[in-house]
Amino acid sequence: MKMKPGDIVALKIVRTSEMGAFLDAGTGHTSDDILLHKVQQTREVSIGETIDVYLYNDPKGRLTASMRLPQMREGQVARANIINQTKDGAFVDIGAERGVFMPFAETRGAIKRGEKVWVKLYRDKSGRLAVTMDVDEELNKASRPAEGIKIGDNVTGSVYNITEDGAFLFTNDRNIAFLHKDEMVIRPKVGEEITCRVTYVRDDGNINISMRPVKEDAIGVDAEEILSVLNSLGGKMPYSDSTTPEVIKDKFNISKAAFKRAMGRLLKENVVEQRDGWTYLR
Repeated sequence: MKMKPGDIVALKIVRTSEMGAFLDAGTGHTSDDILLHKVQQTREVSIGETIDVYLYNDPKGRLTASMRLPQMREGQVARANIINQTKDGAFVDIGAERGVFMPFAETRGAIKRGEKVWVKLYRDKSGRLAVTMDVDEELNKASRPAEGIKIGDNVTGSVYNITEDGAFLFTNDRNIAFLHKDEMVIRPKVGEEITCRVTYVRDDGNINISMRPVKEDAIGVDAEEILSVLNSLGGKMPYSDSTTPEVIKDKFNISKAAFKRAMGRLLKENVVEQRDGWTYLR
């Protein structure tokens, strides 16, 4: 059997030295024996013992062994820490002796060292272990339908994908949750863990969620944002009920309907007035 970096194999210890133990590579040549350095041993080992090891290349490209086995297996998904970045990608901690490379093409969004993201372990075309953030299919398979969850409940999950329409989360209860862009107060990052309010439980068992408070509370929050913009512009602004939904969304990050509800409250309370498409503080 030809062994390669990333393999987890059971090998027999055939000799030891001051450096560590040497494992039988099965070629019949002692020069091919694989070194298990003392610093890669998690306990004392002895000649004749067969142990499970993780294989990787040392800085000189030689096949080397470690008793620190990965916490992930090929094809599995998990949330893992980004431990280093390069111009070509990033290295991810899967619990092995060394980080596993994630090519730039397999990343999603702007990732940074120290962040935790959903990844899948796979082998690239050259047979080396690598990870990818393309985990939609695997998380859908691993998810379960939402049970006992009601509209208004809060759920916590981590973002694994962001599209033009919104963000997808895998919750702590293993549900798939969709956060539409109109329900975002701030745009989350891939890998970020957030808590949101359930707005709809779908027939397929997935849920829709929102960062925004319930409508009654949202009116007050939106009204405060309108007043904040008004104050920053000296008490007048070229936005009113006649402003297009696109401009409202861009300026206030709320829908046209939410803007009109909040503006209606401010008008009713005589806090503002509107003239010729402009809004003024009274």
